[in-house]
Amino acid sequence: MIEIMDTTLRDGEQTSGVSFSLQEKLSITRLLLDMGVNRIEIASAKVSEGEFQTVKKITHWAKEAGQLDKIEILGFVDNGVSLNWIQSAGCYTINLLTKGSYKHVTEQLRKTPEQHLADIKRDVQLAHSMGITVNMYLEDWSNGMLHSLDYVLFMLDGLQNEPIKRFMLPDTLGILNPNNTYEFCRKILERYPDKHFDFHAHNDYDLAVANVMAAVEAGVHGIHITMNGLGERAGNAPLPSVIAVLHDQLKIKTSIKEVMMNKVSRVVETYSGQNISSNQPIVGENVFTQTAGIHADGDNKNNLYYNDLHPDRFGRVREYAMGKLSGKANIKKNIAALGIELDDADMIKVTNRVIELGDRKEIITQEDLPFIISDVLNTNENEKKVKILSYTLVLSKGLHPVATIQMEVDDKRYEQTASGDGQYDALAQALVTVYGKLDRPLPVLTNYKVIIPPGGQTNALVQTVISWDFNGNLFKTRGLDADQTAAAIQATEKMLNIIEGM
Repeated sequence: MIEIMDTTLRDGEQTSGVSFSLQEKLSITRLLLDMGVNRIEIASAKVSEGEFQTVKKITHWAKEAGQLDKIEILGFVDNGVSLNWIQSAGCYTINLLTKGSYKHVTEQLRKTPEQHLADIKRDVQLAHSMGITVNMYLEDWSNGMLHSLDYVLFMLDGLQNEPIKRFMLPDTLGILNPNNTYEFCRKILERYPDKHFDFHAHNDYDLAVANVMAAVEAGVHGIHITMNGLGERAGNAPLPSVIAVLHDQLKIKTSIKEVMMNKVSRVVETYSGQNISSNQPIVGENVFTQTAGIHADGDNKNNLYYNDLHPDRFGRVREYAMGKLSGKANIKKNIAALGIELDDADMIKVTNRVIELGDRKEIITQEDLPFIISDVLNTNENEKKVKILSYTLVLSKGLHPVATIQMEVDDKRYEQTASGDGQYDALAQALVTVYGKLDRPLPVLTNYKVIIPPGGQTNALVQTVISWDFNGNLFKTRGLDADQTAAAIQATEKMLNIIEGM
């Protein structure tokens, strides 16, 4: 079984603009361990007092949970300074950063290989005397293998009898490809068959996942990943993609619970502020969504467009997008999921309207269908139980925005004024007051996204997409308008009518 080491909280935090708080780091640590990650690199030594307190909190929790042996910290060859920091923080595993290329040791450290080797041995022996387990990074190992193989072998020969549990081989600058990754890993493993080696990939050429696959095929014992591929520059190998490749392509078992990957990915997305691409494999919003009508038709005929990446493996469901490429098969699947029945003539009308909206670049989802059906089939507007009849939004410098809303619920009118931190927040506060008087619950807003066409003019149509959680029911509503707040209000009215039927 391949050992999985997650470095989201250390290497992933080197992503530009990413900094996790204490509670966020603790939350991610607990989720990763619950998901089945074997080891977690949570920090670098000596960063700050705040980081020290964060590490202490995590190690205290891990000790109480019996998981302390899975917590690791990056440290440096500094005559015990990092070791003392790590021990004081309550951790007992150091990932010691050493130099894996001749250029790094001579130009960055300005030392000879012999001097660096002696320094490493000193710190390894000190760690051993302190009861601290040592794993060792050979930083810039990939360049070392390309340009200074003798140096790499000199270092490993000199350290193979030291109390080092794991040797970790990083492609620090993301320069390898699957061919030389396999070649270099195989060369090292054959020379030191009784040692444990990890491989650490970076994604500068978009080859991180492929390189991890090659390293595993070469026989490495552990791999390093991050959630959502966070990491410096182009990032590291993303855990969900790597796990799917190991399980499906190489038929190798890991301890990872696939069904949790999407959940953990979303938490990390929220905490990091780094949005996941909609087409990111496994966890992207659109990767289990069929758009073309022919694909939906094929799925109706013995799942002709399925592969082994079934969405339920990852706690997700297959969806059928609607737009200008939609056919009747897409529409039928979405309407059936809503429990609505239409005859062939009405189905053609609804399909044509979906295609028309798709030509306008609108995004259409299952939640929009009842409104489209109502419009196309000329259903009376009065059938809507909730209508936002009118609203006024006031934005003044130095004052809180104010909103006044007039709405109709079950044919009864209500008017309310409220202030908020923004115009939409003010309107939302007014809405909360109205529903409070009615003693009716409202969903929790979980995400608010504005989609603006690139290069659009000031009057360009924009979409506001709002995600909601109503008693565990997750859904999205959308609005389209030249004003994003007006679009948000459209989406909100749709939400109010949807929850009427829940």
